[in-house]
Amino acid sequence: MNKKHPGGEPSPPISPTRPAPSPDHGDATATPASAADPKRWWALAVIALAQLMVILDGTIVNIALPSAQRALGMPDADRQWVITAYTLAFGGLLLLGGRIADLVGRKRAFVIGLAGFAVASALGGAAAGPGTLFAARALQGAFAAVLAPSALSLLTTTFTDPRERAKAFGVYGALAGGGSGAGLLVGGLLTEYLNWRWCLYVNVPVALAALIGAQVFLRDRSGRRGGHLDVPGVLLGSGGLVALVYGFSEAGPRGWTSPWVAASLMAGVILLAAFVWWQHRAAGPLLPLRIFRDRSRAGAFATMGLATIGMFGVFLFLTYYFQAVLGYPPVRTGLAFMPVSVGIVIGATQIAARLLPRTAPHTLMASGMVLAAAGMVLLSRLTVHAQYVPHVLPGLLLVGLGMGLTFMPVYATATVGVPTQDTGAASAALTTVQQIGASLGTVLLNTIATGAAGRHSRAHGPADSGTALAEAMVHGFSVAYWCSAGVLLLAALVAALTVRRGKPSQAGSKPSA
Repeated sequence: MNKKHPGGEPSPPISPTRPAPSPDHGDATATPASAADPKRWWALAVIALAQLMVILDGTIVNIALPSAQRALGMPDADRQWVITAYTLAFGGLLLLGGRIADLVGRKRAFVIGLAGFAVASALGGAAAGPGTLFAARALQGAFAAVLAPSALSLLTTTFTDPRERAKAFGVYGALAGGGSGAGLLVGGLLTEYLNWRWCLYVNVPVALAALIGAQVFLRDRSGRRGGHLDVPGVLLGSGGLVALVYGFSEAGPRGWTSPWVAASLMAGVILLAAFVWWQHRAAGPLLPLRIFRDRSRAGAFATMGLATIGMFGVFLFLTYYFQAVLGYPPVRTGLAFMPVSVGIVIGATQIAARLLPRTAPHTLMASGMVLAAAGMVLLSRLTVHAQYVPHVLPGLLLVGLGMGLTFMPVYATATVGVPTQDTGAASAALTTVQQIGASLGTVLLNTIATGAAGRHSRAHGPADSGTALAEAMVHGFSVAYWCSAGVLLLAALVAALTVRRGKPSQAGSKPSA
């Protein structure tokens, strides 16, 4: 429990530069373990490799999808399942995957996730029909749900020195934010110069390399003795997340007024409300709600959710803009996205990682969101006759730098001070927020863009020419970019008001009375 000053206010949290031991809670930041592990930077390379593979797979098949559809005779109505099967399993099972990491051990869960992901990727690459490909993508998502939270929690427990932790989370934040853009480039290269199957096969050698590295360089305690899985929590939490992600994914093709979409979203909300109620009662909850008691940690979660809502429309709209309006081929489209990834890497590793040890996290988060919002405003000014370097590139760089400045301190703030036995659950919760934000943002912004494009067409007469269609499309994108800017500014406000200077209090501690 936090001590109080005579005036009744809780004392400031422990400084991140002076971690204090806490055997009662097993704080992941309690001991300078990283200083005693000479292989910790190799461990970071292994964790980063696995995380990059998971992030890449969220977008690497996007550009390959038309080729896969033709090769497998996939109907138009079913092609979205190549994407949705992955996101459903990944987003729906993350909380379960995080708790598995806490129970069986983070390294063991990491290895299980890697091996399963490799097998599922090989199965998908060899698919002879749509059904096999859909099943393989779902398996990829399921094993990614085990792999991603174990990777983040391993990072949390490996790096405890504040300066080293800032560098490590800078790398992780750069991969988390920039991997999606890199996936579009890799997908374009593999599709154009090999074939679509290599967008899945490429994961096999990467996973094998990470498996070897995990055995050599990763260190971790065994799982919790006597721990048990919260089965009702699994059913309620995973069921609610699956229903929510499915509802968002179907809102695009079916429309928000579809009874099926409304029923799915309502079921998701009801199940998640029941999940929260159950977590208050469960002896060994799937997601310990004490994780969210600290205001800074809760603010970091909220900032991440809003940031991903505002960001992911960029990839969707610019993919169409580059290919349908500017006529870019797949590889050039992938290359056009690279400034976003480069900006995220620079913002996370060269700016945020250097500033975080001596700068308040909310300053970096809020500044990053304002920069990203400015980038969205620049992108809102694009026209059908825009040129890449003078018109598109500045906006992409601002968005990338802003996201890098934001993601790195968000990951560091959301995971510091969490008891060791809860790091898997906390990591899974943060990744879940990111996944839900991406799904919601893509659907909401796409709906806004489509509606604005339709209104533009009706106001300017029938769109019976290619130029008129392109102008309506670009107008819709412009409206959506303004909405993205608004969401990112809201994220800046949330970060400024909720995230405090210093380290969040331990998740296991009770709030001061």
